[in-house]
Amino acid sequence: MIVLASKSASRRAMLEAAAIPFRCQPADVDERAIEAGLGAVEPGQVALALAEAKALAVSRGTPQELVLGSDSLVSCGGRRFDKPASRKDAAEHLRFFSGRVMELHSAATLARDGVALWSEGAVARLRVATLSEAFIARYLDAEWPEVSACVGVFRIEGRGVQLFEAIEGDHFTILGMPLLRVQSALRRMGVLPQ
Repeated sequence: MIVLASKSASRRAMLEAAAIPFRCQPADVDERAIEAGLGAVEPGQVALALAEAKALAVSRGTPQELVLGSDSLVSCGGRRFDKPASRKDAAEHLRFFSGRVMELHSAATLARDGVALWSEGAVARLRVATLSEAFIARYLDAEWPEVSACVGVFRIEGRGVQLFEAIEGDHFTILGMPLLRVQSALRRMGVLPQ
């Protein structure tokens, strides 16, 4: 069994569907402070640093247990985006994404006893359709506040798919964790059967 250092419903659902035994213990880290300390680095490096910080924070308090930390973030047009703070913020994000390619960076780290044993990230590229003000308003009427917890302001497994014209990258990365890479690492560590 592993410890998932997250309260994310989509990450829990991925592990459950893949029949990976786990329990949840969300990490208590100051993500904004970690980001600020990194300075000007690529978005993928930020996602990796946050995933590692979460895994390490939980693993220090769970001796001998293997802890999985994960994080995801969106970059678009040279800007990095976090979860929207309000419906107004969500609408502004969607206006900015309209007609552009959004990059969704997902990363994961496995740690034990305060030591990172494995880290890896993946990126998906999502081409956003041109979104009218009317579409944005209808979309948020239907999806808010649920998408307030979603980087990129969408749930790909639902109505959020309407935002996109094309997608490059695997489904799990888009859901918020590079699950195929996590499974490979767990196999190498003997947690999952070969």
